[in-house]
Amino acid sequence: METLPGDFLCFPQLNSSCKKPTHPHTEAMLIYVLLSSISLITVVLNLLVIISICHFRQLHSPTNLLILSLAVSDLLVGLLLMPVEILYIEACWFLGDILCTAYYLVDYVITSASVANMVLISADRYIAICDPLHYPTKVTTRRVQNYVCFGWISSAIFRFFLLHDHLEKPGRSNSCLGECVVVINYAAGVADLVFTFIIPILCIIVLYLRVFVAALSQARAMRPRVAAPTARRAVTAKKKEMKAAGTLGLVVIVFLFCFCPYYYPALAGKDTSIDASSAAFDIWLAHFNSCLNPVIYAFFYPWFRKSIQLITTLQILKPGSCDANVL
Repeated sequence: METLPGDFLCFPQLNSSCKKPTHPHTEAMLIYVLLSSISLITVVLNLLVIISICHFRQLHSPTNLLILSLAVSDLLVGLLLMPVEILYIEACWFLGDILCTAYYLVDYVITSASVANMVLISADRYIAICDPLHYPTKVTTRRVQNYVCFGWISSAIFRFFLLHDHLEKPGRSNSCLGECVVVINYAAGVADLVFTFIIPILCIIVLYLRVFVAALSQARAMRPRVAAPTARRAVTAKKKEMKAAGTLGLVVIVFLFCFCPYYYPALAGKDTSIDASSAAFDIWLAHFNSCLNPVIYAFFYPWFRKSIQLITTLQILKPGSCDANVL
């Protein structure tokens, strides 16, 4: 084995020390600036969504409760996960094996909860468009709260099961001192692939297709029967329905784009290795989905643009601002 100078080792006094991660100075600065910007944007956008929905009473609805849960999970990605990965781009892992495993456990729980929230939002839009008459009775605030809690709890239980080997023996995947690596075997990787990628994507695609078909069929059924004023209202309704369908379609495309590289090892029949001490492209692309979610779910809504204006101009500090008209 090649002997390296102490300056190149995480623990110079130990032979089992890892080599310090290094990048050319210019490349390292570009990586730091890019990833720090992504982290900051993720935090700011999701924080704006959370403040908007929590502050303005007009936004206290079951649908927005789901968007709020998604924003919380995405905020945690930008606030907790991304900064740790940025700090260890050119540094060794000095926090120990237990915190290494805990970091990945939190990472997995947050990511799974985010995916669960996406499925719930898709189901909510499906009921609102395909069964609007029964929507108020089927989708209540209490029921949505229960589903959100179930999504977070089931994500935690599933991830505890997935990482039980690493929880029993932290650091089992590390090859040397100073790294934080978790290797998920093929069986666990397949389970992760099925329950947090394939099934959610299939659910979203099926719901999206049914929304799309329902929107077209409703528009065709109304067109020959209505008078001109009603026809204009029908066209407006059709545009809203198609916009909702388009939003769901965009969710599918973005989710696939962001998560396919991460799940490629499981799809290829290999073990999944994750290293917190490197700016791995597949991990950051998956986390980048948390930056895009508020754009997809919030910027498509006019109320979010109005809320941003009121928040950034500090109008929300005025008495009675919670009753402002943002719809």
